[in-house]
Amino acid sequence: MSQFVELTDYDASIHREILDALVREDIGIVEICEDRAIAEMRCYLSKRYDCDSIFSATGDARNQLVLMMVVDIAVYHIFCIHNPQKLSQVRKDRYERAVEWMHQVANEKISIDGAPLLPEEERAANSTFLVKSNRKRVNHF
Repeated sequence: MSQFVELTDYDASIHREILDALVREDIGIVEICEDRAIAEMRCYLSKRYDCDSIFSATGDARNQLVLMMVVDIAVYHIFCIHNPQKLSQVRKDRYERAVEWMHQVANEKISIDGAPLLPEEERAANSTFLVKSNRKRVNHF
């Protein structure tokens, strides 16, 4: 069970009546979807950021952008439980936006303001680099 997301955080993304109807008032389902969303985000963010520190924050110490993305991913998974064939286009777009954002963060094209970075040694160990060369030339003598 995640302490990062509170039930009141969903109020900015989905009405409580709709959330209760989707999960049939079983808060355990919401917690499972939260944990899955955080696990999905860890896959992308753990290369550069201290995910333990990010996701252990509570209250006002939480990064609001990360929180918004976690809630969007969790709500998408909750909607998929109900009826994936009638999934709202808004939910699909917000989920795809969250995944694209995570790709950009993982590829170091954007960064998360205020998020704690891993120590330099760990980031260097996680980094990958690409070695390229020019294509082979054919020389005639």
